[in-house]
This record gives sequence, C-alpha cells and structure tokens, in this order.
Amino acid sequence: MAVPKKKTSKSRKNMRRAHDFLTAPATSVCPQCKSPKMPHRVCPSCGTYKGKEILKTEDL
Repeated sequence: MAVPKKKTSKSRKNMRRAHDFLTAPATSVCPQCKSPKMPHRVCPSCGTYKGKEILKTEDL
C-alpha cells in the first residue's frame, strides 16, 4: 500500500481542489416573454420554443 512520505500542505491540497466547485446552471432569455429559461428547452412561463407555442398556458 502506498503511503505518502511527507504531509500534504494546506496550500497544495487547496490548489488541487481549486476546480472542485459547483457552477450555476446556464440561463438564457426567452425572446417572447423575456423571462429567464434554460437553453434549448421550452419556456416554463409562456410555453414557447423557437417562436412556436408548444405548451398551452392559461393566463391568470
């Protein structure tokens, strides 16, 4: 079994973990209603995709 010869310093440990973080999901703006939505998906507020109505939404 491999055993480290020296203790890994906090600096080296943190440099190794520098890219292990969460990223926010990408968002785009709906061209119809200008609300944020995920790219390449139907807009949850107006139900359109690429200028066509996909989901029927009820206006309140």
